[in-house]
Amino acid sequence: MGKKGASVRPRTELSDLLIIHAVELGTCRALGGGGMPLDEERGPRLGPDLGCAGVIEDGAIAVRDGVIVDIGPTEEVLSREPRWQAEDRAGSASSVTEVFDATGKTVVPGFVDAHTHLVYAGSRHNEHVMRLSGAKYLEILEAGGGILATLEATRNASFDELLQLALGRLDIMLLHGTTTLEAKSGYGLDIDTELKQLRVARAACDEHPIDIVSTFMGAHAVPPEFKDDPEGYIDFMIAEVLPKVAGEELAEFCDVFCEEGVFSVEQSRRMLVAGMEHGLHPKLHADEIYPIGGAELAGELGAVSADHLAAASRAGMESMAQAGVTAVLLPGTMFTLMSEKYADAREMINLGVPVALATDYNPGTSPVMSMQFVITLACLQMGMTPQEALCAATANAAYAVGRGGRAGVLKIGAAADFVVCDVPSVDALPFSVGVNPVTDVFVGGVQVVTDRMLSY
Repeated sequence: MGKKGASVRPRTELSDLLIIHAVELGTCRALGGGGMPLDEERGPRLGPDLGCAGVIEDGAIAVRDGVIVDIGPTEEVLSREPRWQAEDRAGSASSVTEVFDATGKTVVPGFVDAHTHLVYAGSRHNEHVMRLSGAKYLEILEAGGGILATLEATRNASFDELLQLALGRLDIMLLHGTTTLEAKSGYGLDIDTELKQLRVARAACDEHPIDIVSTFMGAHAVPPEFKDDPEGYIDFMIAEVLPKVAGEELAEFCDVFCEEGVFSVEQSRRMLVAGMEHGLHPKLHADEIYPIGGAELAGELGAVSADHLAAASRAGMESMAQAGVTAVLLPGTMFTLMSEKYADAREMINLGVPVALATDYNPGTSPVMSMQFVITLACLQMGMTPQEALCAATANAAYAVGRGGRAGVLKIGAAADFVVCDVPSVDALPFSVGVNPVTDVFVGGVQVVTDRMLSY
């Protein structure tokens, strides 16, 4: 996806695309010891480095064959562009395929939504009414709502119905600047529907500009047919479903809902270890409501990420920091649940946990499709700075889905996925509350949103 090690000088080939005169470029590149941006791989942003988005004023990006080949202040990038002439600056150039003038706008990496439940059918808007009357999440689940309410609709939906629903959602996400996302199964909880969800995600990735990373989450809840036998359900998942998912190479990750009233730490461990034996990297829904040890388990297994974490213990956070487990925080969920307890992002950052952000888009507890809104919530409800939130929603989120250094960053060798926002600086991104600031989106150097309209 990227050409690592590309050199800034000399460049003898013309660019396919030039983005020029961005009032700010938020590159989200890794920083060296002297605070200077680096182009080489350095892992997710940690501690104080998370708060520096590598801003370049009056910035420019040069793209060739879908990859960034140069980046820096506009005059410097243009000076390295072969045969750049005075008429090019006036916008009449024939020496490059396209010149996009971003004057007055801010350009950032395409957002990486590291936690979604994209593929499902049905609606659960009635649960909002229940919550307004005081019902809690686990009470709704016990009453047959929550995940189980979506299960029947998703089982009954055809492949084509699910695909069209997913593509419509992806269009909305793209308009809000998401260019990479993770999609989980988990609304089938049987062989046929789990496989159907994952196949739909693969088909959607083939048809849509957004890059979709698939996660198998058969252990999302205990289905009605195993209501009194969660151990038997885990056995079923391990023996019957995992081999088929792995055999078709339908997923890169295996996830489990490690939470009181869902799956215990030991049940979660069994599921994730079995997934690892089939080549699926472990992820967890961990300690969302109660601190039962999900974060500690993530550290023990060296999971790629642990998500939610609103109730994670300090010991769990320390375990994650030591193991390098990315914390994918989901403030949109807590907002929808009307909870006052958000994940302790500041403590995690201070402990050296890699912190990422995601929407947790799903039909019940987080019907949120905008990563920009998640950035706003991260600042207002979790005390993150705008630049911390941007890096968490791009560079660090990419590591949570196995795309670190290739997506969510503007640097030489990375995919040319970036978003043009009608705001005067990176720091202004969180303040467009309820307004989508994204005007244009590029994926692989191709403009797929133009003047707020889909153009792919």
